[in-house]
Amino acid sequence: MRKLITVLLIAGLFAGGWLFDAASPTNAGGKGSPMLAHMVYFTLKDNSSAAKEKLVAACKKHLSGHPGEVFFAAGTLCEDLKREVNDRDFDVALHIVFKDKAAQDQYQTAPRHEEFIKENRDNWKKVRVFDSYVSK
Repeated sequence: MRKLITVLLIAGLFAGGWLFDAASPTNAGGKGSPMLAHMVYFTLKDNSSAAKEKLVAACKKHLSGHPGEVFFAAGTLCEDLKREVNDRDFDVALHIVFKDKAAQDQYQTAPRHEEFIKENRDNWKKVRVFDSYVSK
């Protein structure tokens, strides 16, 4: 159920923009700088359920709540979706939307982000990062 909710939240973020209230101070990407979506897909050396959940917990601990963060989610591959178009070459996904590029730049050098990398990189087989400007 948790995976389904995450998928629905991400779909809503990009398809309909219903996650952001126009009156909310987190409604970035309006007339100023566009929002920046930072999507990271981790393939793990040890991809046991315990290792996956450990990385998700580390994402939540170190990578959520940064200044300028508009949306945060972390979770594991949705095992239920196996269509031809589904890229299944990852174990854990991280989704963060920042109010602008400056907020994402600040996040990249934040001590909590650097600690996350230091604590978890030994189990990373492959990391793919997709950064894009997004708007509602």
